[in-house]
Amino acid sequence: MHSSTSMWIQASPREVFALVSDLDRWERSLPHYRYVRILRRTHETTHAAMSARRGPVPVFWEAIQIVDHEALTIRFRHVRGITRGMEVLWSFAPERNGTLARVDHELDFRVPLLGGWLGRRIIAREFIEPIVKKTLTCFRELAESRVQAA
Repeated sequence: MHSSTSMWIQASPREVFALVSDLDRWERSLPHYRYVRILRRTHETTHAAMSARRGPVPVFWEAIQIVDHEALTIRFRHVRGITRGMEVLWSFAPERNGTLARVDHELDFRVPLLGGWLGRRIIAREFIEPIVKKTLTCFRELAESRVQAA
């Protein structure tokens, strides 16, 4: 299963990257997130337990975050929950005096016979994509309000 969601943000790639890469900020900045609990940090990675809402339905997972400040990318590898094994890539590219923020999800949903259908129709379309769109919208509003205030 592959899913890609993108949004243009009127702020520089570095400004958007700084907001998104700070997991400590997510719970305060994203009203649809129930929690983000940092379980472990090393110099290169952050292991977090995370939960968001898709409407009234809570979803939860654990992920390892790897931030690349040079490439302006953020990777998450889901290590617990129904999406265990999912690879997520956040990228931030300059576009039209702003940023094209893009989130790509890759998941080999290993359920016999129904895995591909469940991954695309239920997991991606009904959960991942709506949550990511709401997440990008919140970060866009935060980044653009900071630019306007400056």
